Amino acid sequence: MIHSSFSRRRFATLSGAALGTGFLSRIEADEISLQGKIKKTLKIGMIKEGKTLEEKFLTAKKAGFEGVEISAPGTDVAEAKKAVAATGLPIDGSVCAAHWGVRHTDPDPAVRAQALSNLLLALRDTKEVGGDTVLLVVGHGKDGPEDEIWKRSVANIEKAVSLAEELDMIIAIENVWNHFCYDHEGGSDQTAEKLLKYCDDFQSPHVAMQFDIGNHWKYGNPGDWIRTLGAKRVAKLDIKGFSREKDTFTNIGEGDLDWAGVRKALQEINFSGWCAAEVKGGDLERLKEVAANMDRVLGL
Repeated sequence: MIHSSFSRRRFATLSGAALGTGFLSRIEADEISLQGKIKKTLKIGMIKEGKTLEEKFLTAKKAGFEGVEISAPGTDVAEAKKAVAATGLPIDGSVCAAHWGVRHTDPDPAVRAQALSNLLLALRDTKEVGGDTVLLVVGHGKDGPEDEIWKRSVANIEKAVSLAEELDMIIAIENVWNHFCYDHEGGSDQTAEKLLKYCDDFQSPHVAMQFDIGNHWKYGNPGDWIRTLGAKRVAKLDIKGFSREKDTFTNIGEGDLDWAGVRKALQEINFSGWCAAEVKGGDLERLKEVAANMDRVLGL
């Protein structure tokens, strides 16, 4: 299952040059390292070097990643299994394809039926290639009042829960800028209470969250959100940077996000599992940079 620990190289072996003097001081000051707790993965679309999945997986492995997150449905299952076998790099999970455009909150029952079909196939395909989560954006606030789309999406998604339970998979809801379960025009003091209640409405451990650390720094404190959601609801992590000052997403470690607070919160809930980079990708050198940035901010 998802919450298992994995051995990592010792934090002390990371070079001062890779860490940067200022950041090293912060890690030493708070004495929080998540070494041995977190494994690095990334979205398949970030890997720009390599034509085949096998070549892309090899690039990710060389860059220091320990897994790859595919898109499903849509990824060739046979090719994906071949890439895993050839490189030894696992597929830890997937992102449900078309979930922004084909939404579980859509007022049209036909669209919701297609959204459900996409999710069911994503669960099956992801299980087939060895993953255990399907990241899901549940919908968008533009589809109706919050209480209405809340009930509509829960009713639709819960039709996939029995399959998730059968396959021992997790439907991993992501906190995104979709005008749902937070106030898009609100301040930076918002909480995760609505997301907690939304997850709990499914009454199943097979519906949890892939908590994106950077997505809601604009609206609230990610450390507090992590504590509110707790270990049983934070199945995996996504990671990116954000600057409140400039009101924009950034590279991991840039901007003004409170990474020390994030590390502390993850330590408090005893998080152990996968963390997926979701930033601008590129060639091998760029992916090495992304992996190093993850190591820095998480103390890996």
